[in-house]
Amino acid sequence: MNRIDQQFDRCRREDRKALVMFVSAGDPSLETTEKLIPAIAEAGADVIEIGVPFSDPMADGPTIQAASQRALDAGTTLSAIMGMIRRVRQTVDVPMVLFSYYNVLMQYGLEKLARESVDVGIDGWLVVDVPMEEKDEVEPVLRAHGLKWITLVAPTTDRERAARLLADAEGFVYCITVTGVTGARSELPPDLKEHLTELKELSPVPVVAGFGVSSPEMAAGVSEHCDGVVVGSALIKLLAAADSPDAGIADAAEFVASLSAVLA
Repeated sequence: MNRIDQQFDRCRREDRKALVMFVSAGDPSLETTEKLIPAIAEAGADVIEIGVPFSDPMADGPTIQAASQRALDAGTTLSAIMGMIRRVRQTVDVPMVLFSYYNVLMQYGLEKLARESVDVGIDGWLVVDVPMEEKDEVEPVLRAHGLKWITLVAPTTDRERAARLLADAEGFVYCITVTGVTGARSELPPDLKEHLTELKELSPVPVVAGFGVSSPEMAAGVSEHCDGVVVGSALIKLLAAADSPDAGIADAAEFVASLSAVLA
């Protein structure tokens, strides 16, 4: 059984919601990311999405755009990220999902990257800009290697399209909570409960919600209507605001622990 399935099974048995954390690999350095991942796993992250920096991250807001640029300026490459994940996997058991845009993966080579993903310990991919109509470009490669294709569902997706999107969903479904780009927000849409409830009815796998969750209070509220929450921009802001990378990692671990506590 894939680590993602095992982790969500564990969350169900323990009667708690899953905490999915997004990190921007290479921000402010790949060495920092290599220390950050074990720290937040120890603090309570159930799944870690590893964002691959990209020069044109159209789905990301200013916080993650800036993090991607810092990572690229520091010389971060996908090959180096894979090496980092291999090292981290020696001590970290939580599922890890590669979070990227199609162009980056295509340039690297889909088949090559899928093989390396299995080798280094990645459990699935989330490809932000590949719509349902074009996923056959990528998904069969993942299935051939036992990797999970993580489905994204937008808040504007109607029930009919959502049903088609989720018909063969695996791992977990990432429900985007707000229209627009990523980024921490002070409040979430009033119809989010209805949307999440509908997706849970349709989905054969757990549904998590992200884009905008910025505090333990928001995480607790969102988690009432789904199987877990995703937090990213708020974590990246903590790292960027810290006096040093080590201080940022300590702040991040404390923040993750506070999120995990409200989901228990």
